[in-house]
Amino acid sequence: MSNRITDLFNIKYPVIQAGMIWNSPWELASAVSNAGGLGIIGAASMYPEVLRTHIKRCHQATDQAFAVNVPLLYPDIDQLMGIIIEEGVKIVFTSAGNPEKWTSILKEKDIIVVHVVSSSKFAKKAESAGVDAIVAEGFEAGGHNGREETTTLCLIPAVAKEIGLPLLAAGGIATGASMMAAMVLGADGVQIGTRFAASLEASGHSNFKNKIVEISEGETKLTMKKTIPVRMIKNKFYEKINEAESRGASAEELGEILGRARAKKGMFEGDMDEGELEIGQVSALITEIKPAASIVADIMMEFRAAEESVAKFNLDY
Repeated sequence: MSNRITDLFNIKYPVIQAGMIWNSPWELASAVSNAGGLGIIGAASMYPEVLRTHIKRCHQATDQAFAVNVPLLYPDIDQLMGIIIEEGVKIVFTSAGNPEKWTSILKEKDIIVVHVVSSSKFAKKAESAGVDAIVAEGFEAGGHNGREETTTLCLIPAVAKEIGLPLLAAGGIATGASMMAAMVLGADGVQIGTRFAASLEASGHSNFKNKIVEISEGETKLTMKKTIPVRMIKNKFYEKINEAESRGASAEELGEILGRARAKKGMFEGDMDEGELEIGQVSALITEIKPAASIVADIMMEFRAAEESVAKFNLDY
C-alpha cells in the first residue's frame, strides 16, 4: 500500500499509533513500527531524561521509522525538543498549541513535523506554519479534544477541502472498516489511540486496560470545557467534575478538582474511581487486549475485507 502518508514516513501501512499520555512507551512505539505502521512515543507524561531513555530504547528495538508526540504547552519543551534533536528522531507530532515556532526549528534539522488539529481553521494555520502533514481529530477521540465537538465524519472532508497536505484522520477509528471510511472521506491514513491503549505493550495499568474492554456505549464523556476539554470514562472523579460544571463552577475551581497527576493516578497507577481515565468513544468496540502487531494485522485484514465488501456493490445508475 503506497500513498502520501506511507511515502512521507517510509512505512508499509498508513496506520499511526497515537502518542497517548501514560500509554505510549518505547515498547508500544517500536512494536507498531516493526509491524509496518508508525509508532509514536508520547512525551507528555515524561520528564526530559525519561524521554531520552525511551528514544534510545526505541532506536535499539526497531530499525523502522518512529515518532515522538510533544504537546506544545509542555513546561520544559525546550529540553524535550533538544533531546529529540540530539537523539536523531526523524518525525515529530505536535499538538495543543501554535506550531509555528517549533516547526521551523525542527525542519531546519530535517525533521518531519505533523500537527494535530480539531478544526479546518487550525488546519489552515498549521499548513501556513510549514508542517508536513495534519492530523484532524474528531470529537469522538479520547483525551484532550476540541471545543467545537465536530465529529470525524464531518471534520475530515472539511479539512481535506481546505488543505493540500497529507491528512491523517483521528477520533473514533479502531477498525479497518473505519480506516477505509476515513480515507474515502479524504484522509491519507489514520491515527489510532484507543485500540492501541488496549495493547500488551501500552504502559497503562492493567486495571485501565481491562476497563477499556469492559465499557460500552455512552460510558465516556467530553468534559472540562472551561479548562482543557477531555473525554474520559465516567467514574467517581468524572461525577465530581460533572457536578461542579452543572452548578457553574469557575475554571479555577475545576482546576482545583483536577489537581495534580490525576491522569497518572488513573491510567498509570490504576485507580479506577478517583483517577482521570482518558479514552475514546470507540472503546465500546474493543473487547480484547492484544499485542500491538496483532492489532496492526487485524486492522489491515479488516481494511482489505472492507475493500472487498464495497467492491460487491452492484449499483445500477
